[in-house]
Amino acid sequence: MSAVVFDVVPDLYLASQSPRRRELLRQIGVRHAVLSAAIPEQPSAGETASVYVQRLAREKAAAGFLQVGRQGLPLAPVLGADTLGLLDGEILEKPRDQAHAHHMLRQLSGRTHQVITAVALHSDMRQAVRVSTTEVSFRELSDAEIAHYWETGEPRDKAGSYAIQGLGAVFVKEIRGSYSGVVGLPIESTLELLREFAVPWWSAGVNA
Repeated sequence: MSAVVFDVVPDLYLASQSPRRRELLRQIGVRHAVLSAAIPEQPSAGETASVYVQRLAREKAAAGFLQVGRQGLPLAPVLGADTLGLLDGEILEKPRDQAHAHHMLRQLSGRTHQVITAVALHSDMRQAVRVSTTEVSFRELSDAEIAHYWETGEPRDKAGSYAIQGLGAVFVKEIRGSYSGVVGLPIESTLELLREFAVPWWSAGVNA
């Protein structure tokens, strides 16, 4: 396989296809390129949600770094991230169908759940991870608006069946913690890792 040629060498690789994570990195001016890192997403027996989400972030970052070497790409740290929702100790999945989405949103209605996002950076020398936990409170939802929301198409591939950065924002009564963490990449935790690995932000031209 021939090496990819970049117009500008990235300071960071993102091991995720998430457009939301890309947008958050662009927002803070991180010059990055995207890698695909397919990791099985299944918790191990007895694995807590926090340990699980950190493991996935680490595995994604490590898998991305292997790709850098295999494809002969310019060396730079690789960022992996994973986000999950948690209600009453149960992980909020992506909905299987409309009935499953309705069930989850009905459970979230009028209640507070947690969103946990882990961010890992992997370089040729080491790996580090940070975890962000945010509490999200929903107002009371009607069956009619839950059904209408499903018809918009937005909840079909979202953990917990909603997107806080999209139409689902109208469900949210209050958040305590990191908004960007709920979107998928906590900027506060990510900046800690960028500093630690000497990855620059506010790079000229990234948001152009």
